[in-house]
Amino acid sequence: MDNQKERVLETVTEPHLIQQGDFGELIAMRFYEKSPLTTKYLVVVYKEVTDTDGFIITGYYTPKPSERRKILWKP
Repeated sequence: MDNQKERVLETVTEPHLIQQGDFGELIAMRFYEKSPLTTKYLVVVYKEVTDTDGFIITGYYTPKPSERRKILWKP
């Protein structure tokens, strides 16, 4: 995830999809036509502490969203 800070922040603030995590965390996803790998979704797992505060747990690229997770938000 070297040099991906801007994309991580963009994924959290402007996601294409948010899924529910297993332990109260949120999973933001954003599709990128060009990534360090190929065409991929960037996944950012994060936790909201308050309406204005939270933290990122991890981030990674994946070929598609998880089909088993509940979708909380989608445009």
